[in-house]
Amino acid sequence: MFATSDDFGELSLDDNPTSGGSAGSTFVDDEETLVTKEGFKKLKEELENLKTVRRKEVAQRLKEAISYGDLSENSEYEEAKNEQAFVEGRVIELERKIKNAKIISEHDGKKTGQEVNVGSHVSVRDTGGDEESEVYSIVGATEADPFDHKISNESPLGKAILGHVKGDIVKVTTPSGVIEYEITKVA
Repeated sequence: MFATSDDFGELSLDDNPTSGGSAGSTFVDDEETLVTKEGFKKLKEELENLKTVRRKEVAQRLKEAISYGDLSENSEYEEAKNEQAFVEGRVIELERKIKNAKIISEHDGKKTGQEVNVGSHVSVRDTGGDEESEVYSIVGATEADPFDHKISNESPLGKAILGHVKGDIVKVTTPSGVIEYEITKVA
């Protein structure tokens, strides 16, 4: 069972962000999505799971909820409709990201190993502390995971170190103030 206009209320082409309409459009359709090969594979796996597994699960939940009767006061039906909307929205988002994906690697750029680029592994040290260097991988926003030391090229630290080389000191504006970092290694 797939979404119909009845499931989401009245829809028009302008409500679909991929249609190019102005109402509800929150992104440019041909906006590049920077991902590593590993990240691209994860996006495709998640999309496949949503299309083959989650859609079926949601359809089953909707079918069960409808069987309870009176849809106007059926919270199970409302929850299933909301989950269906989330799944379909995520499918659209993933399809857009995959369509516009640009695979990055550590070998991109002319100064690999010298200049910080997306795909670089960078060691930085807070110049105001005695802590050892932290190692980060610079990735596109889609793959960012600070707990796994993967920071986005759009994050404050990522933006600040892009284009710099080993030995450079950069200033990063954070909610707690400006922090200076020294780039100790670029790989």
